[in-house]
Order: sequence, then C-alpha cells, then structure tokens
Amino acid sequence: MHLAKLRNIGISAHIDSGKTTLSERILFYTGCIHKMEEVGGGGAGATMDHMDLERERGITITSAATSVQWKGHSINLIDTPGHVDFTVEVERSLRVLDGAVLVLCAVGGVQSQTITVNRQMNRYHVPRLAFINKMDRAGADPFRVVRDLKEKLGDEALLMQLPLGSGDRFQGVIDLATMQALYFEGDEGEQIRAEAIPEPLVEQARQWRMKMLESLAMYSDELMERLLSEQEISADTIHEVTRAVVQQQDVTPVFLGAAYKNKGVQPLLDAVTRYLPSPLEHEIHAKAWDNADETVPLEPDPTKPFVGMAFKIVDDPYGQLTFLRVYQGRIEKGATYINQRTGRKERFSRIVRMHADERKEIAEAQAGDIVAVMGIDCASGDTYASQAKFCTLESMFVPEPVIKIAVSPESRGDAEKLGKALARFRKEDPTFRVTTDQETAEILVEGMGELHLEVYMERIRREYKVNVLVGAPKVSYREAPTQAMPFDYRHKKQTGGSGQYAHIVGRFEPLPEDAPEPFVFEEEVIGGRVPKQYIPSVQKGFQDCLPKGPVAGFPVIGLKAVLTDGSYHEVDSSDRAFQTCAQGCFRETFMKTRPVLLEPIMKLDIEAPEQFQGPVTGDIVSRRGIILSTSSRDGLALISSEVPLAETFGYATDLRSMTQGQGTFTMELLCYRRVPASVQEEIVRKKKEGGPGGSH
Repeated sequence: MHLAKLRNIGISAHIDSGKTTLSERILFYTGCIHKMEEVGGGGAGATMDHMDLERERGITITSAATSVQWKGHSINLIDTPGHVDFTVEVERSLRVLDGAVLVLCAVGGVQSQTITVNRQMNRYHVPRLAFINKMDRAGADPFRVVRDLKEKLGDEALLMQLPLGSGDRFQGVIDLATMQALYFEGDEGEQIRAEAIPEPLVEQARQWRMKMLESLAMYSDELMERLLSEQEISADTIHEVTRAVVQQQDVTPVFLGAAYKNKGVQPLLDAVTRYLPSPLEHEIHAKAWDNADETVPLEPDPTKPFVGMAFKIVDDPYGQLTFLRVYQGRIEKGATYINQRTGRKERFSRIVRMHADERKEIAEAQAGDIVAVMGIDCASGDTYASQAKFCTLESMFVPEPVIKIAVSPESRGDAEKLGKALARFRKEDPTFRVTTDQETAEILVEGMGELHLEVYMERIRREYKVNVLVGAPKVSYREAPTQAMPFDYRHKKQTGGSGQYAHIVGRFEPLPEDAPEPFVFEEEVIGGRVPKQYIPSVQKGFQDCLPKGPVAGFPVIGLKAVLTDGSYHEVDSSDRAFQTCAQGCFRETFMKTRPVLLEPIMKLDIEAPEQFQGPVTGDIVSRRGIILSTSSRDGLALISSEVPLAETFGYATDLRSMTQGQGTFTMELLCYRRVPASVQEEIVRKKKEGGPGGSH
C-alpha cells in the first residue's frame, strides 16, 4: 500500500453532534458494513460503540479504531467520545493522528466541548476539516456556525458548500469548487446525482464562491494573479491550494450534511482524501534519548529503524491489546522490540488490524500504520523502537482528576477481583487513579467527573461480577499559603553513637495563582554554609510534606521555599538529618503562612428550555455559583456559569427534575479558588472528627 494514499484521521466533537452516526455512515459507504445501525433506538447499536454500556447510554466511552477503503485510499478512522469525562480518549487519539474532522451541530454551533477539542487539536498541531451535521434539524443555520468558528475558535473557517434547503427541506449541497448541485438519492443516500445549480440559487453560489476564492488567494500568489486577471479558476486549482492551506493549519474548510438522513457524507470522504495529510506530509519529531533538547526527525520510511508509540491499552479476555502508531520503520509478527522507558525487550506475538472490536491478523505493519499488538506489557504513552536508548516520543497531556470516591467490595471474597479490575482500568486510563488512604485503609479512586467514575463502577459490576459499595464523593481540595514567612529551624538529636544535626534558614512564599508548578525550591546559600550535597535533601524533605498539608490533610500547592543559610556538623550531619530537619521545619512554619483551602471550580454550561431559565439560574446561585452569561436561541436558554465542584454532586438528577427532563449540561475544571472561611471551618471540623472531610 502506498503511503501517499493513507490517511489517519479522528472524528471529534461536542456531545450529541452526531460523531458516531457519521462514523457509521462512513463504514457503510466504504463497504465495511452492509446495514447501518443507529446510536439510539432499536437494532444492534452503532458498530463503533461496541461496549454494552455505550449502546445502552447512547454515548461513546472509549475511542474505537477501524480501517476503511475509499476510492483507492486507506483511511484509519478513530471515533472519539464527546464527554469531557473521557477527555483522555480524545487526547491520546489526537496525539497519534495526522488529521481530524471536527463535527458541529447545525443548530448548536460551537459548544463548550467543541472549544476543548479544538484546543487539543491545536496542542498536537492536527490539521482539520469541519463538518456541520444535522442540517435536517429545524433552526439549522450553517452561516451562523461558520461565524461561531471564526469568533469563538479563531479559526479561518471557509464554506466549501452551500445548503440546498434546510430543516426537513434539506435535499443536498452545492459544491462551490465545481459549481454543481449534489443530491443524495436511493434508500440510503448511496446514489449521488450532480446537476446544474437551481436558478434562484445561482447568484448566491457565485457570491460565496468568490468569497472562498478571495480567502484562498491570501495564501497563493498564483491564485491571486488569476483572480485579478479574471481568468477561469478550475476545481483542481482550488483543491491544490486548499490542500496546502489545510496542512499549514491556516484554514478550516467547512462541509455540510445530515449523517442521520444519509446526506453529504461522501463529499466529506472525498475531502478527507483530498485535503488532509498522509503520514508522508505530517512532520513528527522525537526527543533524542541522551539529550532532551535534541530532536530526531522521524520519517515514514519502512527501511529505517522502527519507532512507534503505544497510545492506548485495552485489556480483554485474550490478554492486553496495545494500540500502536508506527512512525518509522516496520514491525513483524514474532519479532522483539525495545520499550524505551523500561529498556525491556518485548516480543510482538501477534499484530492485528482493528475494526471496532473485531480483529484481523496481519504479518507486518509499516510506517504510517495504526495497528494493535498482542503480548506486550506497557503503559499508555510508551515509545517502542528497534534499538535500545534510541529516542522517546513526547507523551500526551494528562489532566488532573478532580473527584474522589471510596470503593469497597460488598463481600470480602471479591476483594481480589476488585483489585484486578482497578489495576486494569488504571493501566488503560491515565486519568483514573487508585490510591489507598493510609489512615483509614480505604481504597480511593479519582477521576474526571461523576459520569467517568459511574461508568467504571458499572463496568466492574458487569465485567468482573463484583458488587461495589461506593462512598460519598469527595472533592480534591488543595492547601496554599497566603503570606511569606521566614524560617530558622535546627534539628539536633544526641543518643549514643553518631548524632543527627542540621540547621536551615530561609523563607516560604506564596506563588502567583497562574504559576505552572505547584512547588518551587530555590537556594541562595553563600559560602558553603550548607554543603552542596545536602541541598537536595532539604528539597526532598519539603517535598515529602506536600501530599498532606497541615490544615486538613490535602495536597499543598502554590508554595515557594527559598533556602538562604544554615549550618552543619562535620560528623553528625547527613542527608537523613537534613531531610528530617526540612520536614520538621515545614510542620512548624507552614501553618504561620496563614494557609487557606482552595477548591476546584467547574465551568458549567447548561442548555434548557427558556421557561426554566429562572429556576435553573436561581439554583446555580444557591450552589455558590456565578452566572457568567445567558443567551437564548430557538427557545433554548444557554447559561454559562462557574460553580464549586463540591456543590455539583448529583446535579444531573437535579437539573432533570427542574427542567422536566429537557435540560442538558457539560462541566469541566476551570481553576482552583479560595474556599469561603465558613466553608473552610466546616471542612476542617469534619476532618478532625474523622468524617469524610469535604464531602456532602
């Protein structure tokens, strides 16, 4: 297979924009499946949502991968979840893809999760196309969505098509490159009829084509010259220039359709093969093993040494399945390759090409491919290569979890099964963390939100047949200093044999709110008053105290420690002594910096029918929330607000009952902010009583 004909793409969007329905249509038109199923309603459920839970809830939880063929091109397609709780699935998929399709709802436009996904695409420099779906809905307005793309995302959005009718009169699209009207006919929209543009729309189409050409001419001198000399511009020229600007991420071409009604999907597939880069055109650099500042360019050349990235792990009944993107070289079944992080040699016992949860064995895979490998034991984000200590690929960004619950098995005999389940999910999902509370010996799991943890608890019940008892959710508070405080602390211990002596002088300072690191250590010691070899021990002593602050036992952030002076003893000073000294100093001094508790603040976006706007906004204010903006569109109120996480537990149920089941919301972590004094007192009191500190 020629690499120039390969595309690795992902489909990402806000919840309920129709990603999975679009994937299902793509599978159908490319001949992968013979009957289309729907996300909701009867039938077997969408092919890409292959877990029972996904089919029941009608949401995508894990990203599914598949390979399809379209007009001589191979497309590796990944359908990703829309819920912010499963954001790591989108993150890791975009990390290894060469291009993406951003799906938008023709009525909803740019929504909160669209902004998050767009940020992720920018983080990994992924070129994209936009597809405005649901053109068959009442109130569909593609022109407003394009304005949204420009204003809210700062994207240079470019309409490549115009709609023929909208709402239930939506029939097809006008292609502005070829100036033809495309109608989708047959039972499943598989027959495309190209005709002349209907007379009343010709003038509008000419105007929009001119706008499109003027935007593209900004990036192409040749096109500019042709426009100025009023020459005819061919569709091929438009495709060439569009391809170049998409790959430089200057422009996002916008296509229209209604996946559910089988309209507009084939031209989108044409655009994917036409405009999005092949692995040959997507530059990838790895970090050199011995020097992190030096980069190694990776070429999609099967003859060079192999480099690949394990970007997703799934444990199934047959063992661990590792999804791998091959960046350079090739891999063969049965050969051994080296994990760059652990230095271990591992044998790739089987290589399979995935189609949702079905698999096809293959003998080898080459640069540019996305495949799954069996028989290796690694973590998400590991780099594999054919040589030891060769290079490492930058790992992906993993957001911090914000919610915590205590779990325990209903019957003692199930403890081992629960342990297995938690270990598996922790390995598969870097945002799912498992810890044991040293004081209460409780097992604590942390995640990105209520839905995230709820789905995992349900999976443990189903896949491991363990009934789990779940404690009340707890908020991950933080402790931070509010004023600077000098310290001068001496640690002296004399009991037979060698004693311990260490003395440190310096100050604690609060860091600014937007500091990238939670803890900063600086030393300004002059003249070796504290020998160089003991300074790291002082830093380690402070760091050991950070996970459990003195106010209520939460992690300490926003602290800067500066070591300025001290003294030591020739015989009695040691690493251990300086470490103990720093720990004692922290316990004594940190409380004097007037520490406060910080709580996670969530950005909460709500859509609800206008008649419920009053009760919904009133409810947010009663939860210590702040309303940022309210607007309305087509009878729906759109409310944007900031609410402390502690006040949002069970919000899904409350919103449903307030809006007669018609309200929807999305929520993501915004920042950490000071807890009001009265609330802080309550949290500290509960903690002292041995209660569930900070839960409701």
